[in-house]
Amino acid sequence: MVKKILLWGGLAFLILFIAYNPRDAADVVRALGNGLLSMAQGFGDFVSELVA
Repeated sequence: MVKKILLWGGLAFLILFIAYNPRDAADVVRALGNGLLSMAQGFGDFVSELVA
């Protein structure tokens, strides 16, 4: 029950955040994407060094 309330509350917050601050929301998504890309590149470099 609590999990469902938190899920719907989080979804409502996300929708409101995107609706009222689209530029900030885009910046958050861009930062998350850059972070994931950096982690993937670091992992790839690590594996490349192990194999080489």
